[in-house]
Amino acid sequence: MEHKYVRSIFLGYLFIIFLGAVLLSLPISHIGKIEFIDALFTSASATSVTGLIVISTSEVFTFTGEFIILVLVQIGGIGYMSLVIIFFLSFNQKLNIDEKKAMKQSLDLPNLHVGAFAKKILAFVLFIEFMGAVILSLRFLDKYDFPKAVWFGIFHSISAFNNAGFSLFPDVLIGYKSDTIVLFTVCFLIISGGLGYFVLIEIYENRRFSKRFTIHTRIMLYGTIILIVFGMLLFLSIEWNNPKTFGNLNFYDKILNAFFLSVNFRTAGFNSIDLASLKDSSLFFSTLFMMTGAGQGSTAGGIKITTVAILIITVIYILKESNQQPSIFKRTIEQKVINKALAIIISSSFFVLFTVLILVETQNLPFMNILFEVVSAFATVGVSTGNGDILSLSQQFDTFGKIVIIILMIAGRLGVFAFGIILVGKAKTKHFKYPVGKIII
Repeated sequence: MEHKYVRSIFLGYLFIIFLGAVLLSLPISHIGKIEFIDALFTSASATSVTGLIVISTSEVFTFTGEFIILVLVQIGGIGYMSLVIIFFLSFNQKLNIDEKKAMKQSLDLPNLHVGAFAKKILAFVLFIEFMGAVILSLRFLDKYDFPKAVWFGIFHSISAFNNAGFSLFPDVLIGYKSDTIVLFTVCFLIISGGLGYFVLIEIYENRRFSKRFTIHTRIMLYGTIILIVFGMLLFLSIEWNNPKTFGNLNFYDKILNAFFLSVNFRTAGFNSIDLASLKDSSLFFSTLFMMTGAGQGSTAGGIKITTVAILIITVIYILKESNQQPSIFKRTIEQKVINKALAIIISSSFFVLFTVLILVETQNLPFMNILFEVVSAFATVGVSTGNGDILSLSQQFDTFGKIVIIILMIAGRLGVFAFGIILVGKAKTKHFKYPVGKIII
């Protein structure tokens, strides 16, 4: 991971976020008056594909403002480096090695064949978002006229695929908590975006030969299924009789909304029930799902499924006192990969807990709600216990608190490992080795 490419990507995101804030602050973009910090927060939330809101997307922003938010979401989801590469390729411009390495860094690609990969990404994104928009638009026609239904369909399809969680409905999707088509379509889009572009392309290219899937793709597929099912069963067991969440729903709607909740708690910010009504146990376990996130090189955040899977496998091997290197699917896991996974988990946990401490001491709000908000921001999920109305808890934060959340969202989108390099720099190469020291643990 080269420092100069990470720094370029970081500065690029900062520029886009600031530009988005300026555009959202223009009179043509909103109704009434909004503070610049709120425009900056919205721009950061959209670009980092998080979905936390401190001003109502549907009630404050005009169509122009909504369109700007959607463009920021798309840029954040695909990655601005991918769009730059696609732009150059459209004019038959050849890429130099620095441009290739920058995109490889941006999307965690396995090689430098970025030109062909960028074209495939664009094709997959447009196709999946188009299909989602068609299905949702047809469904929204039951309540809205054709232009509005189409716009709502396009907006929610792009927002869902990019795991952003922005919605044009004041109650997000609570009004559709019994609508199987809408909830399943949104879940399909979220899962597709969360798997990662590399996985989507590999599934398509090897759809007839599943045995050719790489270890990464296998871990992502199995991990996604396990986490969705486990989360679904967990939330059903906790919230089954809670009258404020699942208690008053019929059996089928309980299953449907538990599935929707499980999918969204890991990657996206949509909700079909009032999250403020969840029990503390649900909120606590949801932070673990949010921290896990989805796939590397995807539209989602978190420390990634593969990172958690590697650490779990390593722990099992250590507890069994095996004399073998940790392995999965008959493939050995490299020690440097294990070291990186451990570093990501420890640094992410420290970063989150330190931020929670700061906000608890400065914002005078309940600990669990702040923990939930911080993890949601860092993992770029976007769910929130709310401010008592339709906005996120961050709306109750002062300017300092909002800036902290903005930093969290940027760090989550960039990746904790890359963000760490920005903060501490990269160590110089040393050509010597210290003798081994014995430490008792």
